[in-house]
Amino acid sequence: MSDYSIGIKELDTAIENIRKGSNIMLIGPPMSGKEIILYNMMYQGAVKNENAVIMVTTRESATHILDWFKESGLALPLSRIGIVDCVTKTLSGVAVETENIKIASSPVDLTGIGVKISQFFEEFFMKKNIQKTQLHINSLSTILMYSNIQTVFRFLHVFTGRIKSAGALGVYVLESGMHDEKSIATLKQLFDGMIEVKSENDKNYVRVTGLSAKPTPWFEYEIEGAGINIVGK
Repeated sequence: MSDYSIGIKELDTAIENIRKGSNIMLIGPPMSGKEIILYNMMYQGAVKNENAVIMVTTRESATHILDWFKESGLALPLSRIGIVDCVTKTLSGVAVETENIKIASSPVDLTGIGVKISQFFEEFFMKKNIQKTQLHINSLSTILMYSNIQTVFRFLHVFTGRIKSAGALGVYVLESGMHDEKSIATLKQLFDGMIEVKSENDKNYVRVTGLSAKPTPWFEYEIEGAGINIVGK
């Protein structure tokens, strides 16, 4: 079994495996189920592949994310989960760190976010001796609302480089339709491939590009509870 996978059987079969050190952009329109795909990758990584997963969240609080897994009947191994919460402090001003949750002041605080990510990397790799790590950032679109493209590029350049050298996996979420093509093209330079989501005629489709010799077909999918079901090509 590959160290890293998407957690959707049809896509994983089509690409065969995700190489160690890969950085992937997950891009699609709002309300298309991107987060569910990301959460599936998180669950697959932590539970099935026994990886450490670091999630940077700029959209929902860490507590909300952990509650979502609990309510969905998906038990996460918390010893391998680290969440950098960029939301709670901006909403309430009061936020308590735990073994699983580190608090950044806001999505604009890229230095603080970077420090918290590095702390989790060190805890998992050095202290817990977990050799395989996934870094998920949800989402770059929120970060780009507060910082210019050059600043975000420099921030990502550091972490995509670290992912590569550590043989880890990075997944970075971007809302399609929110950013100009030049910005997307600039960011794409940092990524090995893309998980692309599109919505047409009230149907959602997903494909993977750049991680195998040719793009996968577009697969139509439906969200059922916490799961992604492929229903056709």
